[in-house]
Amino acid sequence: RNFAVAVLAEIGSPGGHGSPRGLTSALMSLLELDQTSFTDTHRLDMHALLESWLPGLKIPRREDYLAGGRWARQSYYEAVFAVSKSILEDAECYMALKTHIQQVRHASEHDPIPAPKECAPAADDPLGIDIEDTGAIFGRVKSAKVVQAIDTAKQKIQEADTAGNKYMEVLRSNKSSTEIKQETRAKAISFYKEAFRACATLLEFDKLAFQVDWFKTFYRRNYDALMVLSVFKNITNDIDQVRNWMSALRRGGIRSQQQVEDEKVSEPIVPIQCLGSSLRVEAQTNETVPSHALSQGSDDDIFQNPQNYSEQEVVDAILDALIFHENEREAMRIDPLVRLLIENEPGLYNFTVVSAMGVITEGKRGRELSAALKRLEEERDVQTIRSDTGTARSFEFNASKIEEAIQTAVKLQKPYGLLGYSQGCANALTAETLLLSGTPSQQRMLSSDSGLVCRQLLFAAVNGSIHGPATDMKVHRLIVMCEEFFKYQQGYFSRAFTTTVLEWINNILDSAPFQKFVGGAQSMLTAGGRAFWREAQNLPHVPTCTLRGVLENHTTPESLEMISNMLTKQSGSALHDSQVHVYDAVGHPMYFRNRNGRLLERCDMGGAVQRTHHWSPLSEEVEILRTKRDIDQ
Repeated sequence: RNFAVAVLAEIGSPGGHGSPRGLTSALMSLLELDQTSFTDTHRLDMHALLESWLPGLKIPRREDYLAGGRWARQSYYEAVFAVSKSILEDAECYMALKTHIQQVRHASEHDPIPAPKECAPAADDPLGIDIEDTGAIFGRVKSAKVVQAIDTAKQKIQEADTAGNKYMEVLRSNKSSTEIKQETRAKAISFYKEAFRACATLLEFDKLAFQVDWFKTFYRRNYDALMVLSVFKNITNDIDQVRNWMSALRRGGIRSQQQVEDEKVSEPIVPIQCLGSSLRVEAQTNETVPSHALSQGSDDDIFQNPQNYSEQEVVDAILDALIFHENEREAMRIDPLVRLLIENEPGLYNFTVVSAMGVITEGKRGRELSAALKRLEEERDVQTIRSDTGTARSFEFNASKIEEAIQTAVKLQKPYGLLGYSQGCANALTAETLLLSGTPSQQRMLSSDSGLVCRQLLFAAVNGSIHGPATDMKVHRLIVMCEEFFKYQQGYFSRAFTTTVLEWINNILDSAPFQKFVGGAQSMLTAGGRAFWREAQNLPHVPTCTLRGVLENHTTPESLEMISNMLTKQSGSALHDSQVHVYDAVGHPMYFRNRNGRLLERCDMGGAVQRTHHWSPLSEEVEILRTKRDIDQ
């Protein structure tokens, strides 16, 4: 029995994880196996054979479910589907044993999660000594350096924020001269760069230091500030279609805000002209300024003609048009890191990007983010290696292709980061899992000097999508409805024609493309996601940044209207990007709790939610779906 269950589980696992629908298709084809080449005495009764292998399970016979059969009112497909679920449930022990043999587990569920040295319990190190194999003296020196690096980083961040707040005060003051503004700005930037260097020094002593709250907050502030800087530079330099895109966001946002009541603010505010009409500060007045009236200006060309406006007015307009949540928008508005527009250090970077795109992709020939990645290579010498992932393929297949891309990246002898988009995020995490649980040479591809240093997830589908189980249920009902329709038609057609149609259906359901599709679709289902997170292993010292989006009326392409409304109806919330809910598009599991999930949650640095849709990284790929209404918006 155990061997039979294992074989059937392998047949029903087109994506590496058990799929009842895939096994159902395979069983239906196996039970109706064409044996016309054999004599009657040499033909196998597949139903009896399977029942002998699987005691306790009754294998359905198709003739019992056709018109005139004993179970004609019931569905043959549902009966086989129930058997498939039972087989896969019995196969759990086999799948666990298989994983135990094939993969290395570096820690058990009861092992403590690696923590930053700053959070180390005092009981483990009562004297403040970090003793290593090299001896107590070296351990004592290293511990002192770690404490000093932590104190220095905190102090530098505090000094930088103090200098940054002084710059904000100068901007608020109409009496400040241009020279004073430039001098204060240069001083603040220099302080922040010292803080950057202090944090980098701390990471050299403790790779997990970024998980501490104060470090994570500073990291997140820089990430959001760089996002604003990137948009600002693209506007001022007129890169690609960014000016048109931001103008459309701005116009649509103003229209949407004018249709609702003015938002109430908790404290009295007035606009400050020298910072851009959106920057708000406390004032000794009871009057308030409606949010939709801010940053509008007398005309609508702030993004089309940014040279006619101050840089702070452009920054304000970017925040109003791009950032979805008001609390995030206002926090960024008063953050000196955002206002200073601190550039990255000039020069070439010792870094490589390994990209893994979404569920529909052309792999190496894909054009996703091509213009931006090309500029990155030209300006920073950061090469991007596209993984040759496939459309609607399983985690394991796509992960193997990402592993091939990582092998190429390692040969460049540069540290690399994983860039995932949509389902490509889950594929990238699976590739990391397979490498970390693989052979020593595979593990070195992650942890060597040219190993993995960061993750960037765009509209991550790592927690699946409501579209998955909803579509799976609809497909199941459709198959049953089609079966009922054919039963009704059975009385009007010959047995030979009916047999031909059934064989044709079986061949489709058991075909390689259909099985590959089922394997890819399994990643969007609850069972597939649970298996994915259960087996996942990820590095604790690799930070994860995410980009999440929420659709609004003015950011919804016409081709996404139907599935957007479907997701709103199915999930009960409109906070999504048409494919993934905003609370699911994070870098850690939301519905499965284990040790690795908590580890990834500590590594998740987050990112401000933007006003955009799931297809925003795509351009040429979706041009055929662009409508006149999209252009007019």
